[in-house]
Amino acid sequence: MDDYNQRKSWFGRNWPWAVPLGGCLTLILLFIFGLGAAVFGVSKALTGSKPYEDAVYEASHSKSVIELLGEPIETDGIMNGNISFHNNTGKADISVPLKGPHGKARVYVVGEKQDKKWTYSEMYIIIEGTEAKINLLKE
Repeated sequence: MDDYNQRKSWFGRNWPWAVPLGGCLTLILLFIFGLGAAVFGVSKALTGSKPYEDAVYEASHSKSVIELLGEPIETDGIMNGNISFHNNTGKADISVPLKGPHGKARVYVVGEKQDKKWTYSEMYIIIEGTEAKINLLKE
């Protein structure tokens, strides 16, 4: 029997525990990669949305915001809030973290989409630490 076991391959000797363990590890890795891909896909879709892009654009081109944060102004983390789309209509209520050389802020956007056009009822930025509020719709 010893001579027989010495001629068997590693897999031949260890398959009773290697197969279940390998299967479980494969399922766990597939789940983790699938979850990561889903989160990345949703995040990419939201950061490519018109309200997100408009908020970042308006904040980074506002003279008041540039004075307080400096240039360049860029995003600084994950967007919070909700965006919903249905055919040519939609709603957005989001906040986007921003940063510049002199500080951090968060831009808030509330808007609706009708016939492929977004209209914003609110778009303002709050500077972290100072709590200064700058209305981006009035600039």
